[in-house]
Amino acid sequence: MFKALKSRNFKLFFYGQSVSVIGTWLQKTAVSWMVYSITGSVFLLGLATFLSMIPSLFLAPLAGSIIGHYDRHKSMIILQSLAMLQAGALALLIYLKIYNINYILALSLIQGIINSFDMTCRQTMMVDIVDSKEDLPNAVALNSTLTNFARIAGPALAGIILHQYGEDICFIGNFLSYIPVLVSLLLMKIEPHIKATNKLKMLDDFIEGLEYVKKETEMAKMLLMLMCSSLFVISFNTLMPVFAKDIFSGNAQTFSWFESAAGIGSIVSAIYLANLKSAVNINKIMVSASLLLGCSIIILSYSDNLIIALFCMTLSGVGMMAQTSSINIYIHTQSTVNMRSRSISYYMMAYQGMIPVGSLLIGYVSHAIGTRNTVALQGVICIVSVIVYVYYNHKQAEKVDTCPVRYKD
Repeated sequence: MFKALKSRNFKLFFYGQSVSVIGTWLQKTAVSWMVYSITGSVFLLGLATFLSMIPSLFLAPLAGSIIGHYDRHKSMIILQSLAMLQAGALALLIYLKIYNINYILALSLIQGIINSFDMTCRQTMMVDIVDSKEDLPNAVALNSTLTNFARIAGPALAGIILHQYGEDICFIGNFLSYIPVLVSLLLMKIEPHIKATNKLKMLDDFIEGLEYVKKETEMAKMLLMLMCSSLFVISFNTLMPVFAKDIFSGNAQTFSWFESAAGIGSIVSAIYLANLKSAVNINKIMVSASLLLGCSIIILSYSDNLIIALFCMTLSGVGMMAQTSSINIYIHTQSTVNMRSRSISYYMMAYQGMIPVGSLLIGYVSHAIGTRNTVALQGVICIVSVIVYVYYNHKQAEKVDTCPVRYKD
């Protein structure tokens, strides 16, 4: 499971990130709590999250083009330093008791812009810090495991700190969490990335990247599958507070059970992927995971038993993580060197960029047809998208099988 940690650079990256991602969740939880405490507005609460994610939709392709022209290691150091400055500005603001919602929203947007470049660079650099390409799927899965562990531990730790010490400690903690990351990056020994010979032409790079994805039909279908899932399915998480409070007559603790259940499922899925010996059957894993995701949230939508609902939430976490990570692994292992950064940027656009749009859309639909019906509809869309994907794969395979073979004399 931990074979990628044999690579010195990945080990440094992994240990540095293990501190930083928990710090990120400290800040994310504290921002949500503080915005709602200051304003009492659900809209502004959603807007803060929206602003921190929506830049990926527009900037991810740009990030892929730019990062491909510069040394990824140095770019990562610069981006992490900028993220640290953003965290420091927010920590200083709260430490000085300047509770200005406009400043907080502006800093959330800045965080989103930095993350658009940082996440693309981080994913692209993965191939540089793993000694053997065979360990690349394991490295991607371990990184997902780390992220999902932080998803559980971060909010839990934030809840204790917010109650005992106040939100300023959460923000200061996130600021300090960047120190191990920067130290680990500086300790890495990576061969200098060869710069592209052509000058940076964003429009040309964007078109070239799209043409590449079109030619790589399997990658294109996976990205479309991910885009559909992010836009119409994954956003069911947005409605979990309604399930916890209104449908199951619970409280904040009940909501935390739903979050933890999804997190546990994601960790189980990430551990399974980390134990894969190769990425040969990654396509089948993606299809199976998508079916599991769709079926689990359909059962969840009409469940009247809390235990069954939490079990379905765990299964949805398994399916969601396996779906997104398997596509991520495929792109990492199948992209050509000169197109990897752009391919990953399209992955980030289809995943991170579509989720906030989906959250807004699903909020509107739930008002029209009800929460249970909305989640059930999301599950149906998920299953239909799998059927369409498998159908086109089957048709393509038939074309290959029936293609006449020409022999040279």
